[in-house]
Amino acid sequence: MHGMVFSELTPVAFAARAAKVFADRLAVVDGDLRYSYAELWQRARALAGLLAGHGVRPGDRVAVLAPNTHVLLEAHYGVPLAGGVLVALNTRLAPAEIAYILDHSAAGLVIVDDVCRDLLTEALKLSATRPVVVGSGQPQDEYESLLAAATPHEVPVTDERSLLSVNYTSGTTGRPKGVMYHHRGAYLQALAMAYHAKLDTSSRYLWTLPMFHTNGWCFPWAVTAAGAVHHCLRRVSPPDIWHAIRGSGVTHFCAAPTVLAMLADDPAAAAPVPHPVQVFVGGAPPWPALLARMGELGIGIRHLYGLTETFGPAVVCDWQPEWQDLPAEQRTPLMARQGIANIVAEPLRVVDSHGADVPADGDTLGEILLRGNDVMLGYYRDEAATAAATTADGWFRSGDLGVLHPDGYVELRDRAKDVIISGGENITCVEVESALTQHPAVLEAAVVGAPHPKWGEVPIAYVTLRAGASVTAAELGTFVRARIAGFKAPRQVVFRELPRTSTGKIQKNLLREQAARAAYFAADQSPCQ
Repeated sequence: MHGMVFSELTPVAFAARAAKVFADRLAVVDGDLRYSYAELWQRARALAGLLAGHGVRPGDRVAVLAPNTHVLLEAHYGVPLAGGVLVALNTRLAPAEIAYILDHSAAGLVIVDDVCRDLLTEALKLSATRPVVVGSGQPQDEYESLLAAATPHEVPVTDERSLLSVNYTSGTTGRPKGVMYHHRGAYLQALAMAYHAKLDTSSRYLWTLPMFHTNGWCFPWAVTAAGAVHHCLRRVSPPDIWHAIRGSGVTHFCAAPTVLAMLADDPAAAAPVPHPVQVFVGGAPPWPALLARMGELGIGIRHLYGLTETFGPAVVCDWQPEWQDLPAEQRTPLMARQGIANIVAEPLRVVDSHGADVPADGDTLGEILLRGNDVMLGYYRDEAATAAATTADGWFRSGDLGVLHPDGYVELRDRAKDVIISGGENITCVEVESALTQHPAVLEAAVVGAPHPKWGEVPIAYVTLRAGASVTAAELGTFVRARIAGFKAPRQVVFRELPRTSTGKIQKNLLREQAARAAYFAADQSPCQ
């Protein structure tokens, strides 16, 4: 009797399947461009041929510097089809940062969109590498002409744990680290995203989330697996997003809470959407007031949690039918929790400083640990950082603090470095931010600790108001003290736009530096006043 033959798992297989079972279905919309799943597969194989013709061999790194265009989407298939390793570059980085990543990854070829050409030119002046550069986009689309002339090519995956991509973190301190993804993890994570998002052939997915960020949470492969439509979006603009929802029938997208706040504050948010829209929110926890506002607009929000090191969302706040009958003030805090391990991940752990699991009481704080198929191979060319982030039995240390509820759902409280210790009491920034954003005038809030000679640290709030809204610092202080303990209330409220990293995360390190420089406090003030 002959043994069964098993194929190695790779997310590229989703495009091969879609080319057969969804051949004539619309796959990609990018401005005026439209093409089918049969055409997506043909273009991906041609891209593999283009790369091979320029000397790309299995294991070589191929970088792409582009917004969310069809070119970057195709690279998620064409690069691995050539046996290459995809390095999707963050378009918001400085030239020196791009140069560092090109040098560290030793990328031999870069595909660059015309809008990023100047950025790449400046980066290459600072880089020791001399990659082949292929331009895409107008006015002279070298990519398209080379693609048309290329011979289709395909390198089989012989080891599903081999390197698929390297995603560089947008850390706020130190050099970016290259997170190594393998084919097996991306395949399974894509299935998890398709499952939790309930994607199918009627779905239309809008590319608000950058594909360069954790390979777009593996949605470049998940949307294809479902035979849904990829709607490319070059820049995040609330009017453009509303137009895509109302005019193009978009049903799904992913976003940080700040994008949702912008959408809720846009004039187009005057009326509920005409069809169901599901949004997946990552990054900072969505504040309950924002969940309620989006609910009024007919937009469902599912909160996700993960890191670059976990292929994006390793944890999802799965909806429980019993929540439907709860009053809104009880239901929205449940929805704002991060949730449980996704369908392909191992159950997560929350541990104390000794590595022991904390009780599932919704109160005891610990570090969130993650393990399983959707955790990175390690950091590229950085064994020391890999060892520091991993426990002896293979758990990834997230650096995030949370509590475990009796129902098994985890709730993120803070980054370990963001906890404020004031007079011996722990204050989690998320709790204070949640109280602030319940005020109708507040669009966003970020809370950090400022040094204090007597209490060690006290909380400072940086607040962005809604357009046309006004509130005083004193009024916000009174509002917050009515909701949380007085010692947790911010001692100072600063009204300003919030600084962000290149991936849209609030740069709390800059706010902490600002708070440390400002002499806000007298030594005899009590944090309980």
